[in-house]
Amino acid sequence: MKIVAKTDKGRVRDSNQDAYAVGEFPDEVAWAIVCDGMGGAAGGNIASALAVKVISDKINASYRESMKDYSIKNMLHSALTAANMEVYDMAYANPELNGMGTTVVCAVVKNGYAFIAHAGDSRAYIYDGELKQVTTDHSVVQRLLDSGQITKEEAEHHPYKNRITRAIGVDKSIEIDFDEIELEDDEVLILCTDGLSNYVTDDEMINEVQDGKYYAFADRLVRKANNNGGGDNITVVAISK
Repeated sequence: MKIVAKTDKGRVRDSNQDAYAVGEFPDEVAWAIVCDGMGGAAGGNIASALAVKVISDKINASYRESMKDYSIKNMLHSALTAANMEVYDMAYANPELNGMGTTVVCAVVKNGYAFIAHAGDSRAYIYDGELKQVTTDHSVVQRLLDSGQITKEEAEHHPYKNRITRAIGVDKSIEIDFDEIELEDDEVLILCTDGLSNYVTDDEMINEVQDGKYYAFADRLVRKANNNGGGDNITVVAISK
């Protein structure tokens, strides 16, 4: 497996509230986590870092080479649920951290399949010559889109664009969405925060990755987001076989 990753605070924010972790297991299995914190300068940093630590620790402690597909899904559900409780408990115990939380998108790639879990508006894409968004945002704008109240063009500049409807640590419980997709040898799985998806169009993303030079994908996409304004923290992880 090939993994490249990069995070950057962008050109506007004073700090980087994104966090990520990646890893591999001996049997050609890769995993990755991307989080985008929220809740103030201190809270967002703490929430994203804590969630990444809890989830990565759970994956490393629980993964077994003989795991079946349903067991990987259960592992991810358990990891994200544990992260939700840890972040929620810390916010509840510290008044200055009340309201902190973090989006999350994470994936385990095994035997030609990507198992993806997410909450919030951090995304997973597949690039196979075309760019396909795998995850569906948990956001106010996505609800308006789904109900036909606004168009895709209106969504791009909607005043509620950054309002999410699910996040790790905001409530005692968390609803997690799962996707299972086949990953062919020439396809790339891209995980990112909205610092990329809000500043780089699908066509621009394709232009940055279409030459197949996977080792440059994360650097190029982060650079493109910064060139387009860099109005938010940017994190990108790309995984290919």
